[in-house]
Amino acid sequence: MQTYRRMEAFDKKLEERTFDDIDKNWLMDFEKWMAGSSPSKNARNVHLRNIRAVFNDAIDDGVTDAYPFRKFKIRPVATPKRSLTVEELRELFACDVEEHVEKYRDMFKLIFLLIGINVIDLCGLKEINNGRIEYHRAKTNRFYSIKVEQEAYEIIKKYKGKNQLLDIMDRYTNHKDYMHRLNENLQKIGNVEYEGMNGKKVYTPRFPKLTTYWARHSWATIAASLDIPKETIAASLGHGGNTVTDIYIDFDQRKVDEANRKVIDWVLYGIR
Repeated sequence: MQTYRRMEAFDKKLEERTFDDIDKNWLMDFEKWMAGSSPSKNARNVHLRNIRAVFNDAIDDGVTDAYPFRKFKIRPVATPKRSLTVEELRELFACDVEEHVEKYRDMFKLIFLLIGINVIDLCGLKEINNGRIEYHRAKTNRFYSIKVEQEAYEIIKKYKGKNQLLDIMDRYTNHKDYMHRLNENLQKIGNVEYEGMNGKKVYTPRFPKLTTYWARHSWATIAASLDIPKETIAASLGHGGNTVTDIYIDFDQRKVDEANRKVIDWVLYGIR
């Protein structure tokens, strides 16, 4: 619907258009128009992929034979590095931090141990059921079932909540406030010195751009380095569609559990 609203704003006669009208030139003009308010090429690509998905469905349903994406290519742009190496993760998990920062570093570690769970979903967890956390991801409504390894359980036990699995919402009004504070403190981890008469803190961050998203990206990057199959990594992150491979991986949750254990063993204990 967000994509449709963008299309309506661009083309006042959109309701009169047929699939044949949405040709290569229309797409080029639409992308150029979007650039005025969405400078990120990858953000614009989300809308273009949504349009392409509708064309694919329409072709499958016999509604149209038109397909402008044979000539109009959606080209992604490489994003800046958003992952930590194994060595950097080990350094982050082992370094001395201020007492009030420890809980934020622990939450980053927990996110990593839970295969890059999003903060909004982390805040909403209710319980561990038969050794697993199970939830529908807020962003996609896709069902997740993640085995809680012992290392993750120790952190959960340390920050047990009153009404939810973790105490985050005991201290914050919403997940956005918490995520802002979490990222803010992650980016301060490093050397801390006191300066001047008032002892003002001066931070020399070790990972100045670190955010919770890096945990998810780092997990995937390390999994790939361990030769874990792409389809297993995709299933672990909740990617994929309805292909036979996706259905098989979803069914065989054991592959995802084994992949996560393999990543944890390598990062925390150097075991490959």
